[in-house]
Amino acid sequence: MEIIEKYNLSPEEEKKMILREYRSLLRAIKSRLKKGDKQLVRRAFEIAAEAHQHMRRKSGEPYIFHPLAVAKIVVEEISLGVTSVICALLHDTVEDTEVTLQEIEMEFGNSCSKIVEGLTKISNVVETKNTTQQAENFKKILLTLADDPRVILIKIADRLHNMRTLGSMSRDKQLKIASETTFLYAPLANRLGLYEIKSELEDLSLKFTERDVYNEITKKLKDTKRERTKYVNEFIKPIKGALEEAGFDFEIFGRPKSVHSILNKIKTKHVAFEEVYDLFAVRIILKTDNEKADCWNAFSIITSKYQHSLERLRDWVSTPKSNGYEALHTTVMGPEGKWVEVQIRTERMNEIAEKGLAAHWKYKDGTSQESKLDDWLKHIKELLQNPDNNAMDFIQDLKLDIFTEEIYTYTPNGDMRVLPLGASALDFAFDIHSELGKNCIGAKVNYKLVPINHVLKNADQIEIITSKKQKPNDDWLKFVVTAKAKSRIKYYLKEEKRIIAEDGKATFLRKIDHLNIPNVNAHFSEIANFYKFSSPLDLFYAIAKSTFDVKEFSKLKFGNEKIIFPEEIKKEIIKEFPDVDLQKQIPNKGYELILFGESSDKIQYKLANCCQPIPGDDVFGFITSGEGLKIHRTNCPNASTLLANYGHRVVKAKWAKNKEISFLTGVKINGLDDVGIIHKITNVVSGELKMNMRSMSIDSKDGLFEGTIMVFVNHKEELNELCVRLEKLNGINKVVRLDNN
Repeated sequence: MEIIEKYNLSPEEEKKMILREYRSLLRAIKSRLKKGDKQLVRRAFEIAAEAHQHMRRKSGEPYIFHPLAVAKIVVEEISLGVTSVICALLHDTVEDTEVTLQEIEMEFGNSCSKIVEGLTKISNVVETKNTTQQAENFKKILLTLADDPRVILIKIADRLHNMRTLGSMSRDKQLKIASETTFLYAPLANRLGLYEIKSELEDLSLKFTERDVYNEITKKLKDTKRERTKYVNEFIKPIKGALEEAGFDFEIFGRPKSVHSILNKIKTKHVAFEEVYDLFAVRIILKTDNEKADCWNAFSIITSKYQHSLERLRDWVSTPKSNGYEALHTTVMGPEGKWVEVQIRTERMNEIAEKGLAAHWKYKDGTSQESKLDDWLKHIKELLQNPDNNAMDFIQDLKLDIFTEEIYTYTPNGDMRVLPLGASALDFAFDIHSELGKNCIGAKVNYKLVPINHVLKNADQIEIITSKKQKPNDDWLKFVVTAKAKSRIKYYLKEEKRIIAEDGKATFLRKIDHLNIPNVNAHFSEIANFYKFSSPLDLFYAIAKSTFDVKEFSKLKFGNEKIIFPEEIKKEIIKEFPDVDLQKQIPNKGYELILFGESSDKIQYKLANCCQPIPGDDVFGFITSGEGLKIHRTNCPNASTLLANYGHRVVKAKWAKNKEISFLTGVKINGLDDVGIIHKITNVVSGELKMNMRSMSIDSKDGLFEGTIMVFVNHKEELNELCVRLEKLNGINKVVRLDNN
């Protein structure tokens, strides 16, 4: 665990420090200052310093350090200009102090006040008790992005500084903020082309959600640094000589991959740290105006020295990614039979890769990449303006859009459409036009007839076949992957439901009129929630289909401007907590649940099936609406969604010590199918470690075996010991903890 240094500067030292930071900001923006700009930046700094003068951060330092740091990130790491610096300095003033938007507009103009207003709206997002409200607010964030991307770029800078200083926050706040970061801000940074920031946000999130793993990988990277450097130098030597001989002006260097991407490889490829072959990438940055030709020339020089892998060639020079990223990536076989990734870029491409959207503005000349980004911003706006879009679904669908790899497909006329990997012919139809998607009955891919669920490949040419009789159905949602297709299909399905629900709504209105309950939308939602329907539409639909008995409404009463619900139904709703009032179920702020602690902990809970926590795991409690309190591991596959969107339902939790209670958990194991291998495994589990084994299933094929062992343990350390012992056996290749994803 990292140690937070106690803050102890005197007022004089603080003043000097604040001025030093301010001067450092001025130096960073010096080259962009036009006449009168310096005075504006100074004025923004003075307003912010005065407004925040009595405020402190959790670490104890004056609050003004935060806006100064955000402004510096905005200039140095995102490459924005003076307007953005002013807005970064003022980004918390309207929300946290007496400063108003009108004052900002008078001092700095309409553009600044609009950006600060956008930032203030976003800040109100995250601290809300209402889940749907929170998802709605995430949608607002994306709307501001479509209006003025600078709002979201400054917000990403703000989040980056908060993540860099997250050590001084409480554990539950750390988990919530880190999860929100992986859930929304890292994907957005990636989509806006801020690759360096995206990697740092992911690594910092990992540092707080999976501390042990993060520390382990960081330590291994540190321990292997010397041999990595030696290897990189050996690898670079022949390439460097050949490029110099060919007359290139260039930089070449090796850099380690981010901790997050290394962990991703370990998890998805089921390999150990030592087996991740591309722990680093070699990057070549060419100083040239003849970009495409020189990138390919450099590529041919590299591949004349080392054998390259055809499957691993990525050409984003001829067809840039839709976030503007341009480069050639190839993987070659280096010395000692090790695969090495090589990235070839020009200086302009490198700046766009690191500074993203802001660098685009600098190089804006109406290029296709620029219009791709503009298209994406329009695409977001179109999605957001669909009134029936469930906010939570929208965020989930959009994450798929912004985080998956892309394929490039073509219309019969040769127009290119960029779609996420795994997109179907139906996704393509919806991407062209909603009506085309709605009436799609099939497609011709490269002149061959295919069904609508046909998965497209790179460079496919698609012609959509339609029929006016076609209607969307629920099955369509199973094979479309784009947010646009999902949202339109849901919209069309709802339309049909809405027509049927109209009859139910008429019955409902007659009933509540009879009970003197005012005809107000808020009351509709309250009643629908009470009867466990996710929306009033679902309630009306159930009434129309006679699956809900309207006699239930006779138990409702209205008084003191609110609906009074019957007690007996309340008790039924909270039957999962028979001895606890629902209000008391959400513990007070700062409460920490001791798992398997003393009997004074009255709150009942269950262990989540998705991650099967055991003592020693880093965990949190989560209050579900149907199954009470559930305990999840902080690295559970669902953790980032739960923590980011339902923060108010999270309860801090830790394990009680020395409790002799067994937990069922399991390991996956594979290796060579040798005589006596099962005997060796059972000997370790039952003989050496004296563990209680519940089951073991082994399946062998072609001389290899795979299996699962379920055992009872008292603590995570016992499970780790089991994995270590089993891996030492001859013929065993890999042993990993079992997770139910």
